[in-house]
Amino acid sequence: MIGSHILDTGSPRGSDQNSDPDFARQTDAVDFTVRIYGVKIRIRANRPDLSDRLWQHLPHGSKVIQTAMIDRTYSIICKPASGNKSRRSSILFGDDARLLKSSNVDEVFDRFESDLRLFVAELAHHRVFVHAGVVAWKGEAIVIPGRSFSGKSTLVAELLQAGATYYSDEYAVFDKRGRVHPFLKDLEMRLTNDWKQTRHTAESFGSSVGNKPIPVKKILITRYQNGAAWRPRRLSQGKAVLALLANTVSARRHPEKALSTLQRVVADAEILQGPRGEARRLIPLLLEGI
Repeated sequence: MIGSHILDTGSPRGSDQNSDPDFARQTDAVDFTVRIYGVKIRIRANRPDLSDRLWQHLPHGSKVIQTAMIDRTYSIICKPASGNKSRRSSILFGDDARLLKSSNVDEVFDRFESDLRLFVAELAHHRVFVHAGVVAWKGEAIVIPGRSFSGKSTLVAELLQAGATYYSDEYAVFDKRGRVHPFLKDLEMRLTNDWKQTRHTAESFGSSVGNKPIPVKKILITRYQNGAAWRPRRLSQGKAVLALLANTVSARRHPEKALSTLQRVVADAEILQGPRGEARRLIPLLLEGI
């Protein structure tokens, strides 16, 4: 499915490649294009052995295609482990711009994954991406909008342990009918108050993963607050749309599409807003009556 090709050693503008003889001598490389939610991404690397690792960082459902029309190109240059330790830095480019240079190759691949997901979320065709955690309960979705450090991944994990089906801990992906689709990736949990994250599969929480679009049953607009009791207030559909828009990636690029989609999302949903305490204590209250 993915072959080795000659990687064009022409240097991106402003990059380090012109002065890099090790890279100039590399000929065999990974070079393929994928379609993700209609967005066409070309991916290149200077070592064929990086192919499997690149695929580990692509969104579920990425499809290899043949096309000359590309929305974005990512190039990764990784030095071999042997040789001068000071020259082992790996570099990530997004089109002509150098996104990251690091001696830690894990950081380079993590940045590649996060930048690609955000780019796809902004340009996706026929879908609206909202920063949110999503689980399914009895065939309907519970959506928890929020950015990093809002506690949504912790709440998703507790819902999975209670028997919910996993859809996402990063993006709620809505179609024009207001249904939410799976955006499958490992959950990324912060165990401390720093930026370090650990990855966990849905199966590690005893959960299965979703495979089809479903309607939205509940939208929880909440943040963790130490010692807070869960006493939510119900929001109107109008205020709910505004709350979702604040977390919508393409809101500025495609405001009309985002607005019309989110209006359908909230049409039949119960919308609750309020701070929460420990996620584990909240779960019985959330699932009660569903």
